[in-house]
Amino acid sequence: MPALFALFCVHAASAAADEPVHYGGTMRLLGVSSEGTLDPHINYTARYWMLYNYSYDGLMAFKKAAGEEGTQLVPDLAEAMPQVSADGLSYHFKLRQGIAFSNGKMLTVDDVKASLQRIFKVLSPTSGSFYNGIVGAEQCLAEPATCTLEGGVVVDAKTSSVTINLTQPDAEFLYKLAVPHAAILPADTPAQDMGNQPIPGTGSYAFESYDPNASLTLVRNPYFQEWNRQAQPKGYPDRVEYRFGGTEESAVNAVLNGQADWFYEPVPSGRLAELSASHPQQLRVSPLIAWWYAPLNVNLPPFNDVRVRQALNYAVDRDALVALFGGSALASPVCSILPPGMPGHSDNCAYTENPGEPWSAPDMDKARALVKASGTAGQKITVVSDDSVSSRAVGTYLQSVLSDLGYDAALQSLSGDIQFTYIQNSNNKVQISVSQWYQDYPAPSNFLHVLFGCDSFTPGSDSSVNMSGFCDNTLDKRMKAAMQLAVTNPAAAVLEWQRIDRDTMQLAPAVPLFTPKNVDLVSQRLGNYQFSLQFHWLFGSAWVQ
Repeated sequence: MPALFALFCVHAASAAADEPVHYGGTMRLLGVSSEGTLDPHINYTARYWMLYNYSYDGLMAFKKAAGEEGTQLVPDLAEAMPQVSADGLSYHFKLRQGIAFSNGKMLTVDDVKASLQRIFKVLSPTSGSFYNGIVGAEQCLAEPATCTLEGGVVVDAKTSSVTINLTQPDAEFLYKLAVPHAAILPADTPAQDMGNQPIPGTGSYAFESYDPNASLTLVRNPYFQEWNRQAQPKGYPDRVEYRFGGTEESAVNAVLNGQADWFYEPVPSGRLAELSASHPQQLRVSPLIAWWYAPLNVNLPPFNDVRVRQALNYAVDRDALVALFGGSALASPVCSILPPGMPGHSDNCAYTENPGEPWSAPDMDKARALVKASGTAGQKITVVSDDSVSSRAVGTYLQSVLSDLGYDAALQSLSGDIQFTYIQNSNNKVQISVSQWYQDYPAPSNFLHVLFGCDSFTPGSDSSVNMSGFCDNTLDKRMKAAMQLAVTNPAAAVLEWQRIDRDTMQLAPAVPLFTPKNVDLVSQRLGNYQFSLQFHWLFGSAWVQ
């Protein structure tokens, strides 16, 4: 698709940032569906993390900037970068003064302590992988309701100081304090999933209302005063209205007709050539550090047999999937867990016709031989996707491959507001699903340890991001050792992550499909578009006429 490739070359960077400053107005966003709870300690979706970026704050933040600059850490609710003890076990923060939540309550150190405790009390998806190194976390993970983090979080109201003590050094700890799961909420926020009820935050915007079947609205936080523009700038629009429903096609037409300014789902691949010719100035294509993949439930037949998992990896035609997504300008085949751009990524593909650096072609002969050896042909398999066009297309393709391998395969398409939580809960007995993962922060553990570490698998929970249920004790120990190695020898740690990636794929807990690029269609009245590798489109930094 030459025209689209040319468009990528022009628009890979953010739009010109020197457009006139324009505060005010209502920004109108669309989505085919919502994506579950509004609780920032629980929701783990790119759609809502983009919104939390301007509505909640942590002690640390990622810089509100385009491209790789958006992965840089800056102090947020903390006055400055923390003082770290020589042994790397204690982080001392001084809390900023004069900051208020959107309900008018002033921020205090008690809110910080209660919020860090709440991560465990509400069983946040990353409580066992991001925050388990805090002193007292072991007790909190065992008995969430009584979590105190005794000795782990020490606050002093007189000096407005917060000290967080760790059981061992963690080179990624400040990253973990900068994601929404570590957002600081009012101390009296109930220790339960708040669902559709907005929780006050300190950001420039506040959630006014949320109906997951219809709409979500953000308005200016009336108590917000800009304290650090890099961490939390005053946003441009006065109001952001996000409507759910319809289709990707209708969303495209709404943006072109000036009825909406942006929509979340990928632009349908069938419209890209047309749009790149007719509306090139409204398309924005940006790189992503992400992958589309199919988690395979290693605890359910037939994927409890490694031969079946390997067979599907051999059988998938990744070029066909790239074509479904929109072509080589928008996606690339991938055989590894760590995507390009992530430290530790290596162009190494074992599951292909000609094993080596690049993916070449599917090997159906090898795949069928493995299925035959497993004796599982004929078993029922249901692929679970969400109901977006792209996800359904990928799910349908996987269904066809499984059928070709001799299985009785079916596709189940669920609304996007429930699919992600549904496929996480082991009680739903999902054998294989279609999912995506975007970096939380630039470290290999964020893909390998979070998605395939033992600490990320919680049976019966809607917040169990290890959807494969994969727990290999040897690999898990190596992952934790690699995280520790990163404290003293980052280069050696990256090499070990590369080996862990390769060895994890030998056990094939998932099928890597492709790495995507992000395509946004924006209205003619929207200016100052910026795209961060961390939180994607920076909606609060854009203005509308």
